[in-house]
Amino acid sequence: MSALPAYKGYPGTVRFDAEAGILHGEVLHLKDVVTFQGETVEQVVQAFRDSVDDYLVFCAERGEEPDKPYSGRFVLRVEPEVHRRLATQAANAGKSLNAYVAEKLQA
Repeated sequence: MSALPAYKGYPGTVRFDAEAGILHGEVLHLKDVVTFQGETVEQVVQAFRDSVDDYLVFCAERGEEPDKPYSGRFVLRVEPEVHRRLATQAANAGKSLNAYVAEKLQA
């Protein structure tokens, strides 16, 4: 399975279906199932973008809000000792706790 670059904030995955001889993918993190396919990389990338656009139009026609791409915010609960240790490490690095943890997660 391979990841596609996000389009309009929506990520996708694609995999090769050897039996059918096509590339098949899915738009991720939606309540609805949105799939696409193509025979070449160019076709599957365009099909992915078309599927995201179709999904947004479909939601508008139904009067529903589309599932939103991730905001980049989430709550993380840790033991107080871990919180203290991370806050100390962030301060020693001259960074906010948020910036320090985000840097560590990206690594």
